[in-house]
Amino acid sequence: MSEAITSGPGLVQAPIDASALPNRTKYLIFAVMAFGQFMALIDIQIVAASLNNVQAGLSAGPDEISWVQTGYLMAELVMIPFAAFLAQALSTRWLFALSAGLFTIASALCGMAWDIQSMTLFRVIQGFVGGAMVPTVFATGYALFSGKQRAMIPAILGMVSVLAPTLGPTVGGWLTDAIGWRSIFYINIVPGMVVTALAILVIKVDRPNLAMLGKIDYAHLASLATFLGCLEYVLEEGPKHEWFGDPVIQSMAWVSLVAFVLFLERSFNSGGPIVKLSPFRRPTFAFACVFNLVIGFGLYSSTYLIPVYLGRVRDYDSLQIGTTVFVTGIAQVASTVIAARASQTVDQRIVIVIGLSLFATSLWLASRLTPEWGFAALLLPQMLRGFAIMLCIVPSVGLALNGFGASELRYASGLFNLMRNLGGAIGIATVNTWLQDNTRIEASRMGQALGESGRRAPDFLAALTGQIARVTADPTHASQLAGAEFSKLVGRAALTSAFNDVFRLMSWMFLAALILVPFCRPLPSTPVATTDAH
Repeated sequence: MSEAITSGPGLVQAPIDASALPNRTKYLIFAVMAFGQFMALIDIQIVAASLNNVQAGLSAGPDEISWVQTGYLMAELVMIPFAAFLAQALSTRWLFALSAGLFTIASALCGMAWDIQSMTLFRVIQGFVGGAMVPTVFATGYALFSGKQRAMIPAILGMVSVLAPTLGPTVGGWLTDAIGWRSIFYINIVPGMVVTALAILVIKVDRPNLAMLGKIDYAHLASLATFLGCLEYVLEEGPKHEWFGDPVIQSMAWVSLVAFVLFLERSFNSGGPIVKLSPFRRPTFAFACVFNLVIGFGLYSSTYLIPVYLGRVRDYDSLQIGTTVFVTGIAQVASTVIAARASQTVDQRIVIVIGLSLFATSLWLASRLTPEWGFAALLLPQMLRGFAIMLCIVPSVGLALNGFGASELRYASGLFNLMRNLGGAIGIATVNTWLQDNTRIEASRMGQALGESGRRAPDFLAALTGQIARVTADPTHASQLAGAEFSKLVGRAALTSAFNDVFRLMSWMFLAALILVPFCRPLPSTPVATTDAH
């Protein structure tokens, strides 16, 4: 059951039979790593409901505060595919322990940040070091277990992958309201220390190959970091500066493209690439990655949009936002067992068709928003979305990772997880653009409609002015207040319509992904340690 894992010319990692460990040890290792992954993923969105508080606390501008989320996600994107190389070089044990330990230190630094620049720097560090925990647990789970036990891995880790970012706004909102916004970072310190200590004590599933550290292709690493970093910058800043009409956005886009070409060249021609693209030789893996890209788009975008709607349209505070979106996580937990059993007994393609269809339905239901929607009105769309996401995640993990050998499984896991986070980054940037553009379009349409509606709008404005005039003696001031309130009502209506347009577009995107399902051919699950595919 053991194998010697080759990672490059003359580099042989000493074999160790992780599958022979006692079941109790396996479960403990997996639990420690899954909790570490949960910590890394929940911190992507833990600030979502508390951005206004963080912004006020650090005296940051509205354009600056978004980098508290974006910087973390961008850095995590760079680390996720790099983690497979580091896991072989340092061993899973020491990579995970270092990742958890440095993540804990970075969390403490975020809590102590004194301005927006220091916060952004510490969040980038936090995302980079924490990113190693995300793909490592997938590869280790598949290496530790077999048979029915392995079949539960996609369900458990899928639940962690979607539950963590979904619960992020709820946990962050509650902590911010109860203690203060700095507590959303300090909360990681004790669990992080425990995970670090347990990782050192119990995660002994492979041995390091330190010689690989001397064979790092730095051009490959630099091109990967530059490509993903510049791409994320373009996606984040593009909507604010009219995309390629801005020279900085143009320059960053070109740098990202050149870095991507260099990354591909080094991937195919380097003697020791840090990221292997060989898993894409399997068409089913490639299709599963496309599914994960779409799933990441929908998961992170919808998790982002609902709090934005509640904050900007309903004027909810962080605690109200958190308690409203919490129901999605409940539905995810409830559907985990169903998704796991269905993936074992039914063709995985059928499960993912049901999942994508239900997710599209939930987005379509959310596209009927009004400015008065709150917890009750959002309950069904959110519950349906939470239930559907597990039916998407679980079969896609099985389609992607079944059949790989141990060393290639690490790279497959990294690439697969990268796609979900990349989909999230693209999704948040895209829906922001759609939201801004559609808000302008809807406001223009409403202004035109009001101008063509005879006396209804002027009569409403006059009545509103009369009501305000009862509490103020200055008729000019009353007229100004009435005009401002009327503009606010029109703005809320235009923004709500823009949200509906965005949710409809996302719904159509999930339905379009169904076209790819017939091309997937599931591979049987094979023992990870017996064969290494190169």
